[in-house]
Amino acid sequence: MKGVARLLAIAGVVLVGGYPSNAAPLDTMTEVGDAIQACWTPPADAGNASVTLSFSFKRDGTLIGPPRPTAIKVDGDADAKKSFVDAATAALQKCLPLNFSPKLAQGVAGNVFSLRFDSPKQ
Repeated sequence: MKGVARLLAIAGVVLVGGYPSNAAPLDTMTEVGDAIQACWTPPADAGNASVTLSFSFKRDGTLIGPPRPTAIKVDGDADAKKSFVDAATAALQKCLPLNFSPKLAQGVAGNVFSLRFDSPKQ
């Protein structure tokens, strides 16, 4: 049953273009990563690119400060890199606030997490 609820939550993310506030609470960081990745739409002309963002959550599912790019692999000029990083940052912001289970909310607050956003060709 829990697996079905998770699939429905992720499907809802895909359908509405963001993390649904009424979705089942997220219990693990794997579920958090899956929910955020469901919001990710790389730029059409991204080629073979990736960016890793580092960020921290508050217990309420919002971010503590802006995410920081920690690794960028984008072919092209500074504008291409900025476009890709901006798209990844927008995907993260679009999913917020996330709905953490009480146990995850207690453990997640203030810790630094990293998530890699890849272009479709990765």
